Amino acid sequence: MAALLWLLPLAWALVLVLYASPLLALWHEPAWRHPVLVIESDDWGAGDLSQAAALDALRALLKHHCDHTGRHPVMTLGIVLAIADTEAIRATAGHEYLRITLDDARQAPVLAALRAGIADCVFAPQLHGMEHYWPPAVMAAAQTDRRVAVWLAGNSLPRTEDLPSPLQSRWTAAAVLPSLPLSIPEINEAAADETGMFQRIFGNAAQVAVPTTFVWNDAVERAWAAHGVRCIVTPGTRHEYRNAQGRPAGDGRYILNGERGQNGVLYVVRDQYFEPALGHRAEQGLAALARQTACARPTLLETHRFNFMGEPADAAFHELERLLSEACIAYPALRFLSTQEIAEAMAHQDMQLIETRLPQRLRAWLARTRTLPHFTKLARLTGLVLPLWLLGKWAA
Repeated sequence: MAALLWLLPLAWALVLVLYASPLLALWHEPAWRHPVLVIESDDWGAGDLSQAAALDALRALLKHHCDHTGRHPVMTLGIVLAIADTEAIRATAGHEYLRITLDDARQAPVLAALRAGIADCVFAPQLHGMEHYWPPAVMAAAQTDRRVAVWLAGNSLPRTEDLPSPLQSRWTAAAVLPSLPLSIPEINEAAADETGMFQRIFGNAAQVAVPTTFVWNDAVERAWAAHGVRCIVTPGTRHEYRNAQGRPAGDGRYILNGERGQNGVLYVVRDQYFEPALGHRAEQGLAALARQTACARPTLLETHRFNFMGEPADAAFHELERLLSEACIAYPALRFLSTQEIAEAMAHQDMQLIETRLPQRLRAWLARTRTLPHFTKLARLTGLVLPLWLLGKWAA
């Protein structure tokens, strides 16, 4: 028995040493005082004109709800600033890439709908990219892939979603697989062009960037930061290229809210999903809100424009309406913020939003430890759950 009593603390120490780095990172991750919900929706901007009606409907829906401070829900929109001008490309016999930008007269209904939602404080534009692809890679792929050739030769504004998935990554050249890295000068020029275009269209510098398909690298971070980007939305990890099977790969490190990247860019994690077109219902969004709130984290729900256009749209609007209504009832202290506001609160340690009291931070940390792969199982096997339980009782 004496030997067992001696071995238990040793086993606990070994588990804590094994997980020391992630446990410390979880402790330093900011804890939030209130439940926070953001609807993050990507792929809006240059392209299909039917987006305008969808955006108007979303604006009306969001204005029907508010949190206890009177703030409407914010839908952050990952903005794509340009799309292939298929008519102009055909005129060059497919030899030259030409684009239609969001401020082109042909895109006026879409831009007007975006600006109306921004004026009503229910839309917050975020940089998604000049295009949702790397144009030279698309042009190269069109020489060997008939699907891409047809996409470029279309008679209407093409939909990025119709491109092969690997080509939808902007910051890697995926005409061949594994994809090839872009050069530093290419990255710097593209980042300067898209951040300049964003400022020209929206009147302010892009503060938040959302990498397309979450494939990017240090060079992209440095280039964005040089032009005013202060926050990058991540899925809690990072990929740098497309592998031989076309899947995002590389790097793959674990990222937490509030961590810093190149030139001080701040990471915000978006790893919860709400895609009604894929079968998600309000219940999935509410479950995500419950999980994140238990861990004192903001809930950023990822959704895409394809949910709110065409056949899936009716169901998507219905589920979003239910989600917002039920979230406000279930969480009276719920706050609707934009992702930029979340980043600023973490960067400046806003004590109205960020928790500083030890018991509350400890409860959040204990909840977060249960999300670590295999940690809970090892804690049970070694009996470490007992001192952790006692910590929880003290913090209650």
